Amino acid sequence: MLSIRPSRRKLLSTLAFALSLPLVLSQTAAAKDAERIVAIGGTVTEVIYALGEGDRVVAVDTTSLYPPEATAKPDIGYVRQVSAEGVLSQKPDLIIAEAGAGPVDSINILKASGLDFVSIPSPPETSAIPDKIRAIGQAIGRAEKAEALATSVEASLKAIEDKVKTATGPKKKVLFALSLANGRVMAAGSESSADAMIRLAGGENAVSTISGYKPLTDEAVIAAAPDVILVMSGGAQHLTAEKAFELPALAATPAGANKAFLTMDGLYLLGLGPRAADAARDLNAMLYPEGQ
Repeated sequence: MLSIRPSRRKLLSTLAFALSLPLVLSQTAAAKDAERIVAIGGTVTEVIYALGEGDRVVAVDTTSLYPPEATAKPDIGYVRQVSAEGVLSQKPDLIIAEAGAGPVDSINILKASGLDFVSIPSPPETSAIPDKIRAIGQAIGRAEKAEALATSVEASLKAIEDKVKTATGPKKKVLFALSLANGRVMAAGSESSADAMIRLAGGENAVSTISGYKPLTDEAVIAAAPDVILVMSGGAQHLTAEKAFELPALAATPAGANKAFLTMDGLYLLGLGPRAADAARDLNAMLYPEGQ
């Protein structure tokens, strides 16, 4: 089986993003002065607000939880289950959605509506964050602001990357558990935002041999031998340490033996937005409280 090394994956993701930009930008020429924007995707919303343009947003999806004032906007549904009717009822002149927004039928209706629709590529690599910011800024006619923010984010990402490179201690193996279903852990493998953030924070993904989010057998959990379990905080599917370590497979790992269990806000950790470097620094401090 062909195996793509992380550095090669990073290059391919960056190239894919770059190749997609001409299509994205060609759609936005008439939308730069949009006054009624519907933002679909928490990171899209976060970037628009970070650019100081939150007052132009008239509706958001349920993953748009930051900044807190965004939650006061009308809700058009979950990012992958948006209501086309709900979006159109907001009378937008620009719709910006993260790649992967859905369902397909709703997105096709929005694209066919005659309204300006911009899809923002979201490869699961931290290296793609600055270009994501630039694409959103270009879409809303704030390219200069976006360039300044992207440059600042690039510097922050490089700072945490440099910090991790100088670490001399062993890396901790981290298992990101998205949820539990039928007694199985839904874990994040390579080519996922969780994997990208674990690596940026100086950790090692305990299940990097799988791709994306997949359920693990008990044998796979034990073989992965994670030092730490990492989960998202809050929400209906919030996984607690008590629930996690009730599973014999997790209890049998080094993480279970040491009750090593970390929680972080989902959008902060996985959004791959302007705060990614801050999230990685926080995760690094939690993984290595005594230094690395």
